[in-house]
Amino acid sequence: MANVIVVGAQWGDEGKGKITDLLSNSADMVVRYQGGVNAGHTVVVKDQTFKLHLIPSGILYPDTECIIGCGTVIDPKVLLGELDQLRELGISTANLLISETAHVTMPYHRLIDQASEERRGEHKIGTTGRGIGPTYADKSERTGIRMIDLMDADSLRKRLRWTVDYKNVILEKLYNLPPLDPQAVIEEYLAYAERLRPHVIDSSLRIYDAIQRKRNILFEGAQGTLLDLDHGTYPYVTSSNPVAGGACVGTGVGPTMIDRVIGVAKAYTTRVGEGPFPTELHGEVGEMLCDRGAEFGTTTGRRRRCGWFDAVIGRYAVRINGLDCLAITKLDVLDELDEIKVCVAYEVKNERRHDFPSNSRTFAHCQPIYKTVPGWKQSTADCRALEDLPQQALDYLKLLAELMEVPIAIVSLGASRDQTIIVEDPIHGPKRALLYSNGTTAAEIPSQTIEV
Repeated sequence: MANVIVVGAQWGDEGKGKITDLLSNSADMVVRYQGGVNAGHTVVVKDQTFKLHLIPSGILYPDTECIIGCGTVIDPKVLLGELDQLRELGISTANLLISETAHVTMPYHRLIDQASEERRGEHKIGTTGRGIGPTYADKSERTGIRMIDLMDADSLRKRLRWTVDYKNVILEKLYNLPPLDPQAVIEEYLAYAERLRPHVIDSSLRIYDAIQRKRNILFEGAQGTLLDLDHGTYPYVTSSNPVAGGACVGTGVGPTMIDRVIGVAKAYTTRVGEGPFPTELHGEVGEMLCDRGAEFGTTTGRRRRCGWFDAVIGRYAVRINGLDCLAITKLDVLDELDEIKVCVAYEVKNERRHDFPSNSRTFAHCQPIYKTVPGWKQSTADCRALEDLPQQALDYLKLLAELMEVPIAIVSLGASRDQTIIVEDPIHGPKRALLYSNGTTAAEIPSQTIEV
């Protein structure tokens, strides 16, 4: 039995969807613990591509129970759209369950989010405009609507009449927008409630019962460590806690029940939206990474900013999340490069520093200090074991493990499930890894195989 958290170790978009989907084959339950429709997980199975925003990636396995935890915020319209799409593709959604205490994104949240971002002007933070921040704000202000409220028609009518009138004042007076019709909003969301009712449960109790029965549980986060509200590059962050600690709060599970935390990081670095990005590349190499890596947001379609791997933020992610192993994704994107750079430290005001600065103004002035290594100049897309990789690719992975001070358990070499090297199964396998502290090299460790 193992209860494993999968967390992004960069600015999100690391490939958590594929890793979660891969590990879901060994899991009895997959639980999404934070974020909303601002997240986007892409999973490729054979010739089909699934783009999920709210539903956990484990939905593609019919015997895996999937839960949307209380730490998420749910847009019912988007959720129902995902359910319909999956059913049309022949995927059963009977195993999807939703926390009754998860908060609901309403139409006024989306309008306020978009209008607020526009008013920020040059100070915009790069929000997706999907209403996530305002939904979490109402949660903190204790005026939010929860799924349990959605299930009670009389209570919902009373609460929404007052709430919509209150939000209309903000829409009209602050943003000069037309008001919403309270009755239309009520009827729309009552209809959503009836369709979602069979899925809504006390999810914390369900998860606890599964733990007591020694089931394998996978906790899936959205976004990444550097977008965490408390630990990210504030204010250019999301509105929740993607870090591993958020899994406990966002699902109602105690920290002593977690066995492992696996971090997901690309073999390079990307970022969407505004904010400092020390290793960002603006020239030909950056364009190549974007094109070869298909770096366009699943949710917004925005082009991702690309740069070299940053081991400083990597070590920070290890510390903040308590990572005990890594999944490195998109190694194949680097196949054509003559040389590859890795940021090993920063220079700030003529001082060298190896730690991530909490002050965003300081971070904005960090200049990367690079270590340059040779590329391998050959395709890795068909490699299925460590011994299949070119020596320079193995050396690169070893370097990342050394710099991050955490072993690598999984290497992804493409979007499909089978384009993966499993060095260690984080759910069932022993705590072996790509790089041991005693200096064992990758070539000396036989690859494991799990059915994918």
